[in-house]
Amino acid sequence: MATTVSMPISFEQPKQATAATVRLANIDALRGFVMVLMLLDHLRETWFLNYPVSDPIDATTVIPAIGFARFAVSFCAPIFVALTGLGVYLFSVNHTVKETTEYLLKRGFLLIAIEILFLSPLYWGIVPQPTIWLQVIWCIGLCMIILAALMRLPRPALIALGLALVCLHNLLDPIHLTKEDALYPLWCILHQRDVFDLPFGMVAKTTYPILPWIGVISLGFAIGPWFRPDTAPETRQRNLLLLGFGMIAAFVILRLINGYGDKAWVHVEGDPVRTLISFISMTKYPASLLFLLPTLGAGALLLVLFEKINSSRLIAALAVFGGAPMFFYLLHLSVLRILYHSALAVFGPNQAGYYMFDSYNWVLVWYVAMIVPLYLPTAWYARLKRRRRDITWLKYF
Repeated sequence: MATTVSMPISFEQPKQATAATVRLANIDALRGFVMVLMLLDHLRETWFLNYPVSDPIDATTVIPAIGFARFAVSFCAPIFVALTGLGVYLFSVNHTVKETTEYLLKRGFLLIAIEILFLSPLYWGIVPQPTIWLQVIWCIGLCMIILAALMRLPRPALIALGLALVCLHNLLDPIHLTKEDALYPLWCILHQRDVFDLPFGMVAKTTYPILPWIGVISLGFAIGPWFRPDTAPETRQRNLLLLGFGMIAAFVILRLINGYGDKAWVHVEGDPVRTLISFISMTKYPASLLFLLPTLGAGALLLVLFEKINSSRLIAALAVFGGAPMFFYLLHLSVLRILYHSALAVFGPNQAGYYMFDSYNWVLVWYVAMIVPLYLPTAWYARLKRRRRDITWLKYF
């Protein structure tokens, strides 16, 4: 995940913040915003397994609350990966190419190790094992390793590559390999969400094929100059507004055409709500062009909004989550899994009905109940990172 840029940020005194502080705090705030959205999705998948969600959602059968909730949480991964690229650029401003490369390689391999050795075992007992889940942390780690090479490209070339990967990778959708094909594991990692065999009877599930995400992290890095201290806020905001509205407009046009970028949406006769759900339900695994356009476009617009309301307490609170994203990510997943496994041990399987509820509204109840307790240790860790910059390993979490 993207590092917090090496510059002190005082959330306690936002009115006295410098322009540079505001600029960086807004990035942390947007990162924090998607982190707290992520909690909503992880609550559903941990505690509400009796509400299975396909991908993309079948608008004719899905519970509307789940359809709209899925759309809300779909902003998390695209915005976070783009901010990872942006964070790397800002890190590189005050570091040499060699130092930035070393950071990307260390952080990338660390994230891969965390996904395989820590996060995957958290799912065992909830899903069949022995499965290694190659999910978003794995994806970000691998993209950071690849970015260590790509960041050396001239900026126009990096932008062109990023756009090509984001916009054209759906042309590869018809290519489907099987386990008998020599390049099957590599293709699963790059573009085909599937399962491939590992030694010792284990299997790996590529939940996040990385090809489009390489494009996203590259484009996040490429917009970095907009956030340099010598760039006027008005220029940055104008660029972000043009980018954001342009991407959303492109999404609407392509979605209405219904010809490229994702599976076709359908008109549900007599049910405008389900028709809307079909329109906004895009493929996340791998992330389609039409999945990335509105989510990244909204992220650009939110950066402008957060910069304009930078003195609010909401921005300060979100920036706390964004200042320690990896800590919050590991903390909330661990808490959810511990609670789930404890309930499983006490009450038995979900079917017993003791701790699985029959209303999706319970997700919101759990969400409100957990957000404050999770905020307190995250705030403590974010302050520790700012106070103890002499402890090198803290910047990796």
